[in-house]
Amino acid sequence: MKTTKEKVNDAYIALKDEMGYTNVMQSPRLVKAVVSIGTGKVQDKAKLGVIQDRLARITGQKTSPRPAKQSIASFKLREGDIIGYQVTLRGPRMFSFLDKFIHVALPQTKDFRGLKTTAIDDMGNITIGIKEHTIFPETGDEDVKDIFSFAITIVTTAKNKKEAAALLRHIGLPLKAEGAVEKKSVRSAKPKKK
Repeated sequence: MKTTKEKVNDAYIALKDEMGYTNVMQSPRLVKAVVSIGTGKVQDKAKLGVIQDRLARITGQKTSPRPAKQSIASFKLREGDIIGYQVTLRGPRMFSFLDKFIHVALPQTKDFRGLKTTAIDDMGNITIGIKEHTIFPETGDEDVKDIFSFAITIVTTAKNKKEAAALLRHIGLPLKAEGAVEKKSVRSAKPKKK
């Protein structure tokens, strides 16, 4: 099986033909993967420590605290308070993380049927919400009481949604088809008693 790095290199060549570029260097590129979590009102230092530790294990890189940019009295928030953590991955660490995310973590997701193309923004980046951090193999089952969610943003140099979707499909990200409609399970209606 090819690694994400090998798939990316193949994608650049495939996109040149698919999109009609005159040069391979015109193909959109992966820039970085940003993993972020908002802690909100969590003030318990032990729980914040667990979140930092788990995020560092998942990404293989130390987390960076994110302070509030302004004070908001109604939320009892002061400028400079830590309201989240973030990890920015580039190069080999990004490819290693994406390999693990695509081939190990996503198949572990409950009722997973593919990612929606609506998650791709107009600048060609995709943001994916992860409901449970336990889908990653680095987190053991012993911390079930402290399950948290986070977001993964994959930043590309794509100029539009179409280019970004083509690149992400080539690297192995399971995107749904453009016009796919999700089927909802229909429960059988019980006959009414007369």
